[in-house]
Amino acid sequence: MAEASETQADGTEQEPGEPRSRRTLLVGAGLAGVAGLAAACGGSGDGGGGSGGSDAGSGAEPGKGGAAGTALASAGEIPVGGGKVFEDAKVVVCQPEQGRFTAFSAACTHRGCSVGSVSGGTINCPCHGSKFKITDGSVANPPADEPLEARKVTVQGDKIMLA
Repeated sequence: MAEASETQADGTEQEPGEPRSRRTLLVGAGLAGVAGLAAACGGSGDGGGGSGGSDAGSGAEPGKGGAAGTALASAGEIPVGGGKVFEDAKVVVCQPEQGRFTAFSAACTHRGCSVGSVSGGTINCPCHGSKFKITDGSVANPPADEPLEARKVTVQGDKIMLA
């Protein structure tokens, strides 16, 4: 029984057992790279979030993350001059100075990646290196050119709550 030939990406026929052409391998590698970049950067390039998740049923406004009234942490968990990212609530809470808390959306305004850490007075996005000031969410280091969206939090007793 004869094996069927295979059509390569460049439109040429390839006989079974014949090595693939360099062009076919490069085309395949290029397509895999593009797919990986699209997944890492939130997909369509429209600046939207890359989470693919839904806030339906959480009591939250779509795209905003966690529900109002949700306790995020105790005040002691947020270091002075630093902050903490809350992935589930899609929010980052900072304490720029003792007793003053700021909060922002955890979605980077460059491509929608989730910010990953807070250190050195900035909120840091691991995808492309954007950094935002913990005081007001403004851009400290591009490529982002828009500040993080402010979120409102309140302190009730020792608990930091989404407002």
